[in-house]
Amino acid sequence: MRNTMSKGQRTLRGVVLALGAFVFLFPFYYMIVGSLQESPDPTVGGAFPNPGNLTGENYADINARINLFQGLLNSGIFTGAVILGTVVFGILVGYALAQLQWRGRGVTFSIALLVQIVPFQLLLIPLYVLIARDYGLADSYLGMILPFAINSTAVIIFRQYFLQIPKELFDAARIDGATELKLLTSVALPLVRPALVTVMLLTFIGPWNEFLWPFLITKEADLQPLAVSLANYISNVAATAANPFGAVLAGACVLAAPAVLLFIAFQRYFISTDIGSGVKG
Repeated sequence: MRNTMSKGQRTLRGVVLALGAFVFLFPFYYMIVGSLQESPDPTVGGAFPNPGNLTGENYADINARINLFQGLLNSGIFTGAVILGTVVFGILVGYALAQLQWRGRGVTFSIALLVQIVPFQLLLIPLYVLIARDYGLADSYLGMILPFAINSTAVIIFRQYFLQIPKELFDAARIDGATELKLLTSVALPLVRPALVTVMLLTFIGPWNEFLWPFLITKEADLQPLAVSLANYISNVAATAANPFGAVLAGACVLAAPAVLLFIAFQRYFISTDIGSGVKG
């Protein structure tokens, strides 16, 4: 199809897109610049600082207070385990709901939908009693991970993608003697890669930025994820820093950097897959 837009329309579209990109990216730019300022400048002019006012001392200061490397390591363990559990259980349950026939399938899917309307904050007290008191998992990675290991949103996403796969592909594989596990790993999963990437990125955002639940489970600094350490720092210590404004922004940069890098690395996989390509006609 030929592009029927005039030169003026294309120029206007480019201007609008450029303005949108500027509005979206400016807070990230300001966060980075503010984290590098030796003396705080919260005015608009602070977005264009004097090179002589730039330093890396803010990162050194906050690292001396909360140990950024240990916080990042704890966040990586917590988030990585949650992503693994979410993907594995989401794939298994989503495939069972979409492709297998068993009693209670409709009820199970209805419960998964119902869970979506229950705020996690309402479950904090019963979950804390269950995990910390009944199971004795306070002050442990496992205690932080278990409540997030199964995600109903991931189950629904995988179910919807598996439903789109033509049944002819599964029937042909079954005729060749493939088991259900073989069908899942060799037929279904290669066709739902966009769903896999989507679930991983959406899951990453939650536990990586989560601070309330890990704070309840453990008060030990050596186990707390970076988001918890930063929240404690902002509440109790930031005011005593040489540049509280810059130190807080430095911590925000460290917390945001892995999420931004992960999105940049995987954004090219956000493409539609030709699920019907394996069927003739």
